[in-house]
Amino acid sequence: MRLIFDCRFIRLEHHDGISRFSSELFAAVSKQVQTTALISDLRQLRWLPEGTDYLLANDPTQALAEIKLPKKLNAAGATHVFSPMQTMGTLGRKYKLILTLHDLIYYAYPAAPPSLPLHVRILWRVYHLNYWAARLLLNRADAVATVSETSRQLIMQNNLTHKPVTVIYNAPDTSTADLVSRTTKTLGSRNQLVYMGSFMSYKNVECLVRAMENLPNHELVLLSKISAKRRKALTTLAGSASPRVTFRDGVSDADYAQILAGAFALVSASKEEGFGIPLVEAMAHGIPLVVSDIPIFREVSKDAAQYFDPANPQEFVSSIRRLSDAETWESMSQESRQRSKFFDWDESARTLVRALLAT
Repeated sequence: MRLIFDCRFIRLEHHDGISRFSSELFAAVSKQVQTTALISDLRQLRWLPEGTDYLLANDPTQALAEIKLPKKLNAAGATHVFSPMQTMGTLGRKYKLILTLHDLIYYAYPAAPPSLPLHVRILWRVYHLNYWAARLLLNRADAVATVSETSRQLIMQNNLTHKPVTVIYNAPDTSTADLVSRTTKTLGSRNQLVYMGSFMSYKNVECLVRAMENLPNHELVLLSKISAKRRKALTTLAGSASPRVTFRDGVSDADYAQILAGAFALVSASKEEGFGIPLVEAMAHGIPLVVSDIPIFREVSKDAAQYFDPANPQEFVSSIRRLSDAETWESMSQESRQRSKFFDWDESARTLVRALLAT
């Protein structure tokens, strides 16, 4: 096997979900089979194992250059190629190919992340108006990967591909494994409700903020980067509880792990989700989850979470209060640690290798 793994979606400064999925899965796969990283910027190598074999190519958003990519991969002797996205050029390819569709969120919420360039946001919205483009892209591959059984079922229900679909789960960040092993398992004086995620509309952060007036003994810590306009709106919504709603406006991986280690709970009121990486990261620390009752969160968390209706802030409040009992908290903490063991990058890599060999 001459495997080329598309690492061009790895961000240069700080991971998003697909970036971390790419770097962690590549590292695990490269321990099992000889793997070449396809990159578009040499700085992406900082996120990959030292001495990684690489092939430099175009940025994946350059459409014309992407058309020529298969010729480059053919010339490199690729027998198998994996991409963590579905947009890779395929014209004239001579290798086996697995493309990835992580989730179907943006068909329900088609607004693109505001950080993307205007032309990409326009194409993003047009792409998500219906399923025909996804069907066209996915059926160019020999097989399809996704990150959850929930997404796999949605792909099949919407007839997005007639190719085999394999679930390759996310797993916790390996760079903070040492801190995870030292996380205390007792409730103590913990009071921070930690939220990690964007502030897009489907994330429903307003539900968490509204609830804070009825949780006077807790602090809501919002870790992600946020615009001044969005921050002002949420601060106003918090009302008298605003001193207990803290905006960190982005944190390093090390700081994030440290905050999780001392948290009371990881919280999310999301109406839709592709996976929920923060849930897995929190469970690795033995932190209980208080999350919206949606199918993907049920799949990921199982018995490690308290679930609530994301349209009802009072249900969120009640869940937090139930968790405030020390015995309940410590039992949920043990459930979290146990559930986190299911998510393992080495096992995900084995799943990918089996899928590649089966194509």
